[in-house]
Amino acid sequence: MSGHARDPGAVAPLQVDAALAAAMGNGQVRLEDCVSDALRRYFDALDGHECRDLFPLVMREVEKPLLTMVLDRSGGSRTKAAQMLGINRGTLRKKLQQHRLD
Repeated sequence: MSGHARDPGAVAPLQVDAALAAAMGNGQVRLEDCVSDALRRYFDALDGHECRDLFPLVMREVEKPLLTMVLDRSGGSRTKAAQMLGINRGTLRKKLQQHRLD
């Protein structure tokens, strides 16, 4: 086996458009970095005010656009969308209903 084998659990950085790539300097950005940046801005906007129930807030804010984008990328196929998400179709159906996307 080559010494360049990729960790199967590792996620490749997302490729970004040319304008953003030039601004970033390397042409790649990690989803983790985008989330960290959004959370940093959120905490800055709180300006010292107390934060509660952050986990369910973040899950609600991330899950709906994720479901919408994956459905779009799957051409509307719930089977493909569920496969892309790594969940079963029943779970996808439930989440779509929760977010009123069904």
